[in-house]
Amino acid sequence: MKEAPIIPLLKFETSGLSFKIETIRGLKEEQQDSNEYPHKQNYYEIIWIARGAGTIHADLQKLIVESNMVYCVKPGEVHLLQTSEDTEGFVISFTDTFINMNEHEFDWKCLANLFHLFSSNRPIQIGTELATEMKEIIAKMQKELDNLYPCCGMHLVKRYFKIFLIYLIRQFEQNPQETRQTRETELVQSFMDLLEKNFKEKKMVFEYAAQLSVTPNYLNGIIKKNTGFSAGHHIRQRVVLEAKRLGWYSDAGMKEIAYSLGFSDSGHFSKFFKAVSGMNFSEFKKQSLTSPMFSQQSLTA
Repeated sequence: MKEAPIIPLLKFETSGLSFKIETIRGLKEEQQDSNEYPHKQNYYEIIWIARGAGTIHADLQKLIVESNMVYCVKPGEVHLLQTSEDTEGFVISFTDTFINMNEHEFDWKCLANLFHLFSSNRPIQIGTELATEMKEIIAKMQKELDNLYPCCGMHLVKRYFKIFLIYLIRQFEQNPQETRQTRETELVQSFMDLLEKNFKEKKMVFEYAAQLSVTPNYLNGIIKKNTGFSAGHHIRQRVVLEAKRLGWYSDAGMKEIAYSLGFSDSGHFSKFFKAVSGMNFSEFKKQSLTSPMFSQQSLTA
């Protein structure tokens, strides 16, 4: 059986760097085909509408973004940005490599907050005064990227970017709370990373626990304590999320999608989908065929 058609995946294109800043107007002038249809990426993206308005279709959500609003796109998230002619703003793209290159600067607390920032699935409103400071930081980063002095260029870019993220996280968290113990934060981060890479092949908590050298009960407990849901819940939701993406954005049938997600039997997949999402896959697929391409309906069960 052939694998389900793949949603277009954009890869980070660069001359060796793992970080870049582009303007929304510049992207529109380039008329990149990739910006005309729903796609996913292997890198992170921060979309900042500085002036004007637009619509972000993120998975099956339709989000209206206006002046000084930011939306963070995580790797693998199916999305499309549509803006009005006079819209101005920035798109900051970076990879895991950029963050991991300087782990002593991007500490676990910062990484944990970054994870929540990119998992929120909602626009973030930036205050006018803070927006001015953040634009100044972008200008400094762009200057360093344009000159890129070998000795310290990227070092300064990373420092400026950390400040930019701190400002963004402050706006995101209206009621900041103390980050939990470093070990717990690290475990949550490691589990989520493993899940993103292995959800098609590994669907049992004990498989992830073994890789993380902890017991399944301990892993479930820590994940639930820090996220509100057990590890098993996250595994099931991630599998169904991908099934919905493929069901909505491709012509694949249930058998193809089941096979693509590691199910050897479409009947098993059908029962799994119904138990997690609350509806039959055939019903969901029917909605995708009779509804507009973009819908307000959420992909989360």
